Amino acid sequence: MSSTLAIIISAVVAFAVTGALGFIIIPWLRKLKFGQTILDIGPSWHKSKQGTPNMGGLMFIIGIVLAFVAGVLAFSLTGGRFESDAGQLFPERDKVLVFAALGLAIGCGIVGFADDFIKIKLKRNEGLSAKQKTLGQLILTLGFTTTLWISHNVIWYIPFIGSVDFGKNVFTGIVFWLLTIFIVYGGVNSVNLTDGIDGLCSSVTATVAVTFIIASGILKFAGLGILAGALLGGVCGFLCWNWNPAKTFMGDTGSLFLGGLVVGLGYAIKCPLLLLFIGIIYVCETMSDIIQIGYFKATHGKRIFKMAPIHHHFEMCGWNEKKICLVFSLVNIIGCAIALLLIYFG
Repeated sequence: MSSTLAIIISAVVAFAVTGALGFIIIPWLRKLKFGQTILDIGPSWHKSKQGTPNMGGLMFIIGIVLAFVAGVLAFSLTGGRFESDAGQLFPERDKVLVFAALGLAIGCGIVGFADDFIKIKLKRNEGLSAKQKTLGQLILTLGFTTTLWISHNVIWYIPFIGSVDFGKNVFTGIVFWLLTIFIVYGGVNSVNLTDGIDGLCSSVTATVAVTFIIASGILKFAGLGILAGALLGGVCGFLCWNWNPAKTFMGDTGSLFLGGLVVGLGYAIKCPLLLLFIGIIYVCETMSDIIQIGYFKATHGKRIFKMAPIHHHFEMCGWNEKKICLVFSLVNIIGCAIALLLIYFG
């Protein structure tokens, strides 16, 4: 019961803090003239969003961090135990997974903040260069991977195969490092790509957060549920300001933070490969971009989609932003349900 209460408290605090911060941070962003610049390469009707305050992701970053602290305190005060004794809900090794996930998210958020700041305040449309952003993310990815390695969090559950210990020998260790670098770097940027229209990244990520909360119950891992509860409350609180027509955008500050947190939670369930299902929309967004670019280059100018990533394709087909958010979220729920079945029966 203490874990359920802690998760609820975490979600409520994140929602309340994030929602309330909108009354403070959005006017502050306007005062600083931190408005979004809409590039010509996007849909023409997005020009009406010009000047909408960016970097609103600061709201849920603050909300999620504070809520996680509140949830952990609530868990402790209501009888939850944190010792590494067998059978406890928050054993020592699992603590590392949760705090590493939050650390990765904050680090990614800092990279996103730097990118947004350069774009908006220094009037450089491209923000950080591709090399600078990649370098920052790779440093964080290596730090996260090193943390997992030295804490011996190298055992994954792989559906239909079982538990695989990547720490057995040099070869499996190399596989672990290469896979983790690919999953973390790719996953973070996939979430970033999903942030293209009002409410999309937040609503899809809300379905992901609910999935991790349910998974925490199946796995009896309170720390996972507390952090996922904070994520749910944070993105729902942000949706109050980001649902179409958006009063603020999360910017790379927010989307890269969410990417780091989603990937980190994927590792917390010790089955990061399930992110393919849990974040099926993120995967589709990324693949649509890769396919579009590859096909464009191979055919010297032809396109498969009217515009990529794929949410823009549906916009060009006449879908409004609210419909895209709802349909994409429903599709992601299907992927999440498949992942939960694999966790439950695994």
